[in-house]
Formats: sequence, structure tokens, C-alpha cells
Amino acid sequence: MTSIWQGRVQGQQDSLFRIFNDSLPFDRRLIQEDIEGSIGWAHALARAEVISDGDRARIEKALREIASLAEKDPTLLTKATDEDVHSWVERELVARVGDLGKRLHTGRSRNDQVATDLRLWCLKQTRVRLAEIDAANLSLLELAERERDTVFPGFTHLQRAQPILFAHWCLAYVEMLRRDADRFADALDRVARCPLGSGALSGTAYPIDRQKLAKELGFDGPSANSLDAVSDRDFVVELIASASVCMLHLSRMAEDIIFYATGEAAYVELSDDVSTGSSLMPQKKNPDALELIRGKTGRVIGALTGILVTLKALPLAYNKDLQEDKEPLFDAMDTLSMCLRMIPRVLQGLKIDRARARKAAIASYANATELADYLVRKGVAFRDAHHQVGLLVREAIRQGKPLEDLSVQDMVKLAPLVTSDVFVTLTVDSALSRRSVSGGTAPEQVNARVKEAKRSLRATRRPKRRSAGGATGLRDAVVEDLDDIKRLVDLWSLRGENLPRTRDEIMEKITDFAIAAVDGKVRGCASLWIYESDLAEIRSLGVDEGFQGRGLGKQLVEFFIEKARSIGIERLFVLTRMPAFFEKCGFRTVSINSLPQKVTKDCAQCPKNQNCDEIAMVLVLQESEVS
Repeated sequence: MTSIWQGRVQGQQDSLFRIFNDSLPFDRRLIQEDIEGSIGWAHALARAEVISDGDRARIEKALREIASLAEKDPTLLTKATDEDVHSWVERELVARVGDLGKRLHTGRSRNDQVATDLRLWCLKQTRVRLAEIDAANLSLLELAERERDTVFPGFTHLQRAQPILFAHWCLAYVEMLRRDADRFADALDRVARCPLGSGALSGTAYPIDRQKLAKELGFDGPSANSLDAVSDRDFVVELIASASVCMLHLSRMAEDIIFYATGEAAYVELSDDVSTGSSLMPQKKNPDALELIRGKTGRVIGALTGILVTLKALPLAYNKDLQEDKEPLFDAMDTLSMCLRMIPRVLQGLKIDRARARKAAIASYANATELADYLVRKGVAFRDAHHQVGLLVREAIRQGKPLEDLSVQDMVKLAPLVTSDVFVTLTVDSALSRRSVSGGTAPEQVNARVKEAKRSLRATRRPKRRSAGGATGLRDAVVEDLDDIKRLVDLWSLRGENLPRTRDEIMEKITDFAIAAVDGKVRGCASLWIYESDLAEIRSLGVDEGFQGRGLGKQLVEFFIEKARSIGIERLFVLTRMPAFFEKCGFRTVSINSLPQKVTKDCAQCPKNQNCDEIAMVLVLQESEVS
């Protein structure tokens, strides 16, 4: 086939070079982003009067058909022989609209095109990683609540050191994952700059409104320098670095649990559904899920090393070396996603032998520090108290007893200020309660921290929006709402009112949902699905039985009307069997064929496609601009 750059370079390419050069085997993953960017570019060209609005509409319609086709049959891309995903899209476009398809690339280079596609992909994937981190953190907090009174041995140098609450161990990883979320959220600020309009390196020669183009595509704004824009891959480094640190934390967690589950420790037991057995030894139960998390960490760190070495000596601007940015990024993000999704499954089935853990927490003279602190309160300088307790530990070892079983007479010989009140200090409960400093392991500190962390998790990146309805509240959904949303979606999909959605599908789109809560409990949900810059759909609307007639559905619709209007959506639509309800919200009935985006993307895959009894309704939020 003819390459899009042939002219200067002619003749048949070497077959090995083609394999070496082509990126379609991996960059086909950017198909949806390439089409989104191309539609945005078509709009920009029409505003600049490079193409007519009619031509823009033909290009956009064809591109959406291509997107739908690729989504339905991914083998079209796997079997294609095009150089890259951009070439495939252009070839398919030209096949549909002829030479008009060739005009789409006016003023655009593959350099700014691929940079834009990759940033769009990163925006989406980073938001999913944030949701997955929140889900992992929620599972830690739920485990902490379940085991709030469980005493556990704390370790330094892999030796038992001081007693802690197991919930305190959970909270340590909550803090790590919160920092990971902060890193990803911070990286989003730098990902969200649109390179499109930078051309090959010096900018485009056409009067493109780059600010509007960037906003339409979901970026915060355009890149500031065209030379930098096409060659910048700092955002790739940042995301892989953030993934590496997060994997490092997951690996440490995995190693802790693996150790706690050994026969030698046996403080915890993993559930069977995340473990394997031995092919030879019938008694074995192997922590394979955790070992894989630990093992895959090196893979992600290796991706970080690879991209850094690739970039370290590249001159400006674009170089083909940058083709090597995608595979490590895709692999790192995929690996992190899988590991984050495994963590809740591991923690939910974790069983703790509370009696054994408590016994281990006080064994090996873990209360020695308490005895030293006791002596300090008696007026002994800490260094002297430390020395005296060290001698007492040696004496207890000689007698084969724990410290608390030494007699007062034995203690007084080496620590003269000891009295009979010492034994209260040496209990595990006393040791825990004295660690009541902020951030300590005392029960009241740990319980308060669990509550604060859950409140923070709800608020982080998902601020609550309250209605004026007193006990009723509307807000963006958070990961904690996942089970309630799934319950409501299942309820109404079984009755044929909504399309069914898996838990993973809802999880991936959790940021699209909002919920209505009554007295703190989720009683309604809906989501906003954006098809393009000027069109969105309210879907998955459902209210609990027994809570209908309270206005929850109307409030959710109004919530999304406001949200769609605030981000510049021009038209909002629904498919419904309750047209009267949506008429009260301002929607009017239209033909489903007036919504080609819905027809080509979703309706064609719906089992009721040929017998659909739903009515299409549209609400115009703002009039379209005329180019």
C-alpha cells in the first residue's frame, strides 16, 4: 500500500524495515483518541474556514463510523498492514469520503497528532488509576475497621519490635497510596496541555483557535511552545514514575502479607480464591497473587529506566526514538491497574489469627521499651533506663521467662526504682494506649484516623454537592458507592429499563456517575456519557423502590443538566419509556435517527435494536456556534 509520506522517498520498502518501523501493532490502542483528536481538528479547520461546515460534518460522521467499526471488530486493526494507527484512520476515512479525507490533515503533522493522542489516552487512564487507588485504599480502610481491636506485632529489621494495632498497619499503606494518588493527580496538570496545532515543530500556518480546540478535547489549554510540544514526553516519565512508586508500595504490602502468612509467622491466612497449590506438595497454599505483585514491580521500574534512557540525549524536536514511549507506558499502566485491582480481592478475604497475633505482639520482649519508659517516669534518665532494661532482658532470657514474669525482687536488683505497679505498664493494652500521640497506634488515634481517612477519600477529587433537600444529598460518586450503584443498575436492568453493566465497567466509569443519598444511604444514581464536545447522554438513571416520588430522579437529571451546561455541552439526550417525566425537565421528543452517534455506537449493539420501545428526547442547553 502507499504510505502517507511517499513522494520524497519512493520504491519498495525492505520487508524487515517495515516490521521494524511500523507501530500499528501497539499504537492501534490509540484508535479512539486518534478519532477524537481528528474530529476536534475538523472542527478547528471549519472554524478557520479551511473547510466548510458541511465538509466538517461529513468528515465527523465518517470518523464516528470508523470508531464504531473498530470498537465492534478490533481484528480490523490487528490484521491491517498500515504503518500506524493514524495511517489506518486516514485510509478508512478516504475510503468513505474520498479526497475530502485527505484535507483533514491540512496544517497538522503526525508529530502533534501522536502527541495529542497519547496525552488524551493518558488523561483517561490516569483518572482510572486514581479510581483504582481509591478502591484499594477503601479496601484497606474496611479491613482496618473490621480489625480495629486486633493487636499485632510491629517489626523493625524483620524482628518483632513493639505491639501495634493491625489497623495501624493498614493506615500506613493508606498514607502511601494517598501520596500515590496525589502524584498522579499532580501529573494530570501537566498532561492536560494540548499539542495539536503545533505542526511538525514550528506551529501551523492556519488560523486555528488552539484555546477552543484544547477545551473541546478536554485539555486545560494549549501547549506554550510548538518545538517543546511535539518532543515533550515528560508526562510519560511522570506517569511511569508515579506508577513505579505506587508499585513499590504495593510490593512492600505484598511482602508484608506474604511474611505474615508463612507457616513460621501464621498471623494471617489468604483466601483460597487468590492462592494456588503445589503440583507436588498437597499441603501447600501459595500466595501467588502477592508474589506476582511483588514480581511485576520490577517490570514497571524497568519501564521507567527505559524511557529515561530513551530521552536522555534526544535533540529537538521530534525523533523516531519517541516511538519507544508507548509500549513501556502502556505496559506500566496496565500492570499497575491489574495489581491495584487485585489488592481489594486479597484484603477482603484475609483472615487474621487474632490470638496468635496478640501473643506474638508481646513476645520476644516487645514490652522492653514500655519498661524503659516506666523507669523514666520514675525519674531515671533514659540512657540509664535503657541500660537497666537491657540487663533485665538478659536476666529474663537466662531464666527463660518474659519480662512480666520476673519478680519485683529480681527486677529491683538491676533497676532499683521498680515497684509492684510495674506489671500494669508491661501489659500490651497499656503499651498501645500510651502511644496516643497524633499518628500513634493508640486505639483512639487509630479509630479517629480511619474515620478521617474515609471522609478524605470521599472528598478527594470528588467534592460533594448538596441539594437544598435537607436529608437528601446529591454528589459525584466515589469508589465507596460502587456496590450501591451496581445494585441499582442491576435492579433496573433486570426490568429492562437500563442496560446491564458489570462491576468492572461501572468501576472504570465511576467518575461519570452521581448519586442521590437519603440520610446518608445511596438511593439513586445516574451517569453522564459524553459522546463529543456538543452532545452527552444521561444514562443508568435509577431510584430505589420505596424512594420513588420524592424527586430524587428529577434532582439527578437537574444535577447533570447543570454539569453538562457548565462544561459547554450543547445538547443533552435520553432514551426513555417515561417521556412525561423528562418533558417536565425540559426535554422534547426527537427521532432516534437524529442522534447518529448513539445509533452507531450503542444502539447497533443493543439486544433490543430491532424492537426498541424507548423514546429519544433532547434538551438544547446552548445554541451551536455558526462557523
